[in-house]
Amino acid sequence: MDSAAPPRTRIPLIIALAAVAAMAAALLTAPAPRAHAATLAPVTSFGTNPGNLAMYTYVPDGLPAGAPLVVLFHGCAQDATAYHGHSGWAGAADAGGFALVYAEQRTANNTTRCFNWFEAADVRRDSGEARSVRSMVEYAVSTHGLDADRVYASGLSAGGAMVSEVLSAYPDLFAGGAIVAGVPTGCATSMVDAFTCMNPGKNRTPQQWGDKVRAKNPGWSGPWPRVAVWHGTSDTTVVPANGTGSVRQWTNVHGISATPTATESLPGSTTAAYHGGTGATTAKVAHYTVSGMGHGTPVDPAAGCGAAGAYFLTAICSTGYTVDFWGLGGEGGDPDPQPTDEPTEGPGECVRATNYAHVQAGRAVQRLGRTHAVGSDDPLGLWNVFVTTSITETSPGYWNHTPGAC
Repeated sequence: MDSAAPPRTRIPLIIALAAVAAMAAALLTAPAPRAHAATLAPVTSFGTNPGNLAMYTYVPDGLPAGAPLVVLFHGCAQDATAYHGHSGWAGAADAGGFALVYAEQRTANNTTRCFNWFEAADVRRDSGEARSVRSMVEYAVSTHGLDADRVYASGLSAGGAMVSEVLSAYPDLFAGGAIVAGVPTGCATSMVDAFTCMNPGKNRTPQQWGDKVRAKNPGWSGPWPRVAVWHGTSDTTVVPANGTGSVRQWTNVHGISATPTATESLPGSTTAAYHGGTGATTAKVAHYTVSGMGHGTPVDPAAGCGAAGAYFLTAICSTGYTVDFWGLGGEGGDPDPQPTDEPTEGPGECVRATNYAHVQAGRAVQRLGRTHAVGSDDPLGLWNVFVTTSITETSPGYWNHTPGAC
């Protein structure tokens, strides 16, 4: 391990203040491991580490060269193991064919493992925790032969705030990000100020918010990362005004209107508002609002997306929709709202559909949340409505995975 920075005592931020110890215990209990050989692995030395962070990687078996990378930031009172076990990113990486890096905070830096998004020394380009994250990306890209032009970041709460900060500090490093129950870049520069950001939030114009991002890289003219913002309407820990602030910030940075160009109703009482495009695949900024949801990451265990727990709230597969927004779904396309409406097929004909639809139609079976083609037992990935695969009936009742579209 590189020489650690001197221990730093921080006051905990962006946590539910009641019953923290009990919630933390629940968070650290991960669900049973998935049925694959890839595992979450610590990386003890990954380069310069002035922020004294820990690094973990998850690289699906057989991942080809040039695959994308997603960097993940847990929330307060969490760690990499808990986030990996609950968020749904492991299954998304398996199905979509990309690698994961988890940045993990240490209690020496912050007593409840919050990323220090409010500390100027930790969010400046090539300083503190931000520099440690850059080292993780560079290490993962070099070690696993990943695509340096397709690096993304997502995080919850303090992790979501840190995502916004690293996207701002390194627009040349990240192609996109997802801010889940986080705050805008530059919202706070002290502990007291941070609590004000969290609740009741700060009201700034799009220009004022955008200037906070541009100040980190004077002279940078783009391209800027595409950003998805997720927030629950009943979040009292980090109030929804922060989601609105993040949308104002990143639309201004992209030079597009803060008024959406299109909206869409999604499962789980969720509304998607798209800015700078007519849908998830073309928008530069997307605002996903989950009605009635409190503070946490939206997951959908019934669809094979994550596991419910403290700060992992059953609503919608935010991970799946984020992957779709970034265009990292592998064979996956837009989530299919009616997965059972399928074309007529016969022996020898290729059928492209969601894994959920394949199972419903008897072309595949699901075991432990994974989908397998009937007959050949070819693995098709997660059993849900987000992963789309092509299979061919080579003989009556015998289906084979057919890579690529039919």
